[in-house]
Amino acid sequence: MRITNKIMQNNSLSNINLAKVAEDMRGSQVSSGKKIVRPSDDPIVAIRALRLRTSVVELTQYYTRNAKDADAWLKTTEDALQQVSDVLTDMMKQYDKGANEYLTTSNRNVILEQLKSLQGEVYATGDADYAGRYIFTGYRTEVSLMFKEDTKKPYQITEQFTASDLKTNMFVNTSYQDANGWHDLTNLQEGTQGDYAGIEEKLIDKSEYHRLRLSYKDCTEGMKPFIEYDFKADANGNAVPQKTLTATKEAKSTDVPSPYMNIGENDVVYLSDTGEVLLGNKVYEELSGLVDDPTSNGVNEGEIRVTYQKEDFKEGDLRPEHYFYCVGAGDDGKLGVTPADTNADPDEKEDNIIYNPKYLTYGESRQVIEYDVGYNQRLQVNTKAEEAFNPSVNREVDDMIQALERLQKIEDVTTTLKGMLDKESDPAKQKILKDQIDAANKAFTYERDVVQKKFSAGLTVMQGFLNEVSVAVTACGARGSRLDLVSSRLSSQKSTFEILQSENEDVDLSEAVVQLTSAEMTYEAALKATGKIMQVNLMDFI
Repeated sequence: MRITNKIMQNNSLSNINLAKVAEDMRGSQVSSGKKIVRPSDDPIVAIRALRLRTSVVELTQYYTRNAKDADAWLKTTEDALQQVSDVLTDMMKQYDKGANEYLTTSNRNVILEQLKSLQGEVYATGDADYAGRYIFTGYRTEVSLMFKEDTKKPYQITEQFTASDLKTNMFVNTSYQDANGWHDLTNLQEGTQGDYAGIEEKLIDKSEYHRLRLSYKDCTEGMKPFIEYDFKADANGNAVPQKTLTATKEAKSTDVPSPYMNIGENDVVYLSDTGEVLLGNKVYEELSGLVDDPTSNGVNEGEIRVTYQKEDFKEGDLRPEHYFYCVGAGDDGKLGVTPADTNADPDEKEDNIIYNPKYLTYGESRQVIEYDVGYNQRLQVNTKAEEAFNPSVNREVDDMIQALERLQKIEDVTTTLKGMLDKESDPAKQKILKDQIDAANKAFTYERDVVQKKFSAGLTVMQGFLNEVSVAVTACGARGSRLDLVSSRLSSQKSTFEILQSENEDVDLSEAVVQLTSAEMTYEAALKATGKIMQVNLMDFI
């Protein structure tokens, strides 16, 4: 093959260009610190880089954002729960003091004021928020747990009970009937003692009554609740009640004669002011015998549902939509037709707002908020209001306050009567006052016994509430511990993938400098060699 000057020239230029390309590539590596500038430089490195970068971005999201956000949420929750625990502990101390039957009047007054004060604090931390989101309200993070002000908004509420929620209490009857009608000794005041001339010690008695206590008092009057029970599964697996009861009578706790007395065997008496459903003996026996069949799925045969209405809420009352299946009024502020009205026009129901329809499904999970904290790893961060802020706490304290106030009222009557006796000189009137004092003393003895037993039983109830909060605190702490382990693993994985990414993309700077120097020397050598070769050609020898 004949090599001409043109061939040598082309080869030399080609070699010089290759040397320049190599020098440019090494220079780019040194200046950028990366092995490749464009995917075509090394497709394998480029594909691996995309995968590693995606992994690093995901781990960064999990570790620096999701995990830290979840940790902050859990710590805020734990702090709030600890405050609830402290309040309940203080309540238990007051109940422990109250269980002493030898309390003086001043002691009881102190306990009464303390309970009223603590009652206002038990739900105070329920509106704790993180980053503008309420942490105990499930999916409704924009809605506070409690009403911020007195509100008039109708709700139809369905509460779910079991036989364990049925309670038997003691009531002291201080009312009696004479020719002028019914009277109650607790209403006696100076100047009205003549109206109570017929009261005698033997007329004061006490008896047991059975009840279901609703989560709210001051419910809507004239709207008798109905009770559904004996649930069975239909063809679609839905729970259908086989039996329904409607309140046979509506009354108020302050009525004379008292509705707590002489309840008929088959009666269901609704006290809208105290939120109680009083049950006759036969009704109580039937409901208390309900038990869940462990072999059935999707239905709780021991469930008792009570549906009622409430529209006047005070500041600090819990919002029912965070706890129960309920129907709220629409934009027009009227409840209108409710789902309970099965024969009503369906279009009329559209104005209502239905909350938590799945709560009636047995075993259905309730508004769990989870964070993605790793690959295929989700962590629950929220504690639901029902787990720590049991509506029954306030209702239990309401009962205790009511019993203490009734005891105080009887004691005031006794003091009033004794004062009048000291000033009375008429033997006939003295006899009447002494009979009234004997009746008041007997009522006081009974009421004091009721209060003492309520305090003793309340200790167990309050301990149960405290246990619920302790379980919630423990669950929150367990989630935090799990999050710590996940965060530690994420930190390690993030470091590992960042090292792999660096090894895949970044150049060894010292090696790159050596290669750049070598490329520069190669380029210079190519230029020198070409310069020498191209100086001589065939024309020099012709």
